[in-house]
Amino acid sequence: MPAREILAAKTGLPRDKIVEALTKGAVWLTRRNRKNRIRTGSVLLRRGDILELNYDLHVLSLVPPQPLLIADRRDYTVWFKPAGLLAQGSPFGDHCSLLRLAEMHFKGKRQVFLVHRLDREAAGLMLIAHEGKAAAKLSELFKDNKVVKEYRVEVLGNLLAKGKGGRIDLPLDGKQTITEYIVEAYDKASNVSTVTVSIQTGRTHQIRRHFEMIGHPVMGDPKYGKGNKNREGMKLTATSLKFHCPFTHRDMQFSA
Repeated sequence: MPAREILAAKTGLPRDKIVEALTKGAVWLTRRNRKNRIRTGSVLLRRGDILELNYDLHVLSLVPPQPLLIADRRDYTVWFKPAGLLAQGSPFGDHCSLLRLAEMHFKGKRQVFLVHRLDREAAGLMLIAHEGKAAAKLSELFKDNKVVKEYRVEVLGNLLAKGKGGRIDLPLDGKQTITEYIVEAYDKASNVSTVTVSIQTGRTHQIRRHFEMIGHPVMGDPKYGKGNKNREGMKLTATSLKFHCPFTHRDMQFSA
């Protein structure tokens, strides 16, 4: 029996809602211990298959902000991810993810592999690989901290009072973590400092946690800090990626 008929019979959802859930990545098929999204309801189920629908009307109704293709280097592409867009999907769908939108951009003619992450609330540059070996090589660069990542960040308070630059080396998750910054400007009226940040490690929410720990949380951060909330979103943008390309063996730099 086709997947769409089983879904309709078991859920009572109308056909258009089933099609939407399939298209937006909310339906999964487990076959021979391999679990994958399916996007067409015509897939015929076999004995032992497990069909799973993760239906969340709120998630499916979301309209994703559109990313911008910055550069195409065949083995990988460079994208500007807007704030509010996920790096990859969840069990409830992937239509609001950079990975899926990149796949759709190339009309399914190129594979897409995620090699690093950027918080949903943050904007900025991301790499997507288009072949398994390329993904492995690029992932290794990030794992070995061989990618220089720079960010433009707005934080609460006057960081100039502590000097024109600084280094935060407070451990995160029990591991050594380094965040360096240069203060570009301070606006007294809003009590906000604009800083250029570079990180030598890649802990979860590293920049956000580090600046909150020194009393200067990122403006608009919904999770960390007090007195830094706003309606404009989080003021953190990944502006530059520098690395030695494992394919051309040349130094590369991409800037937003």
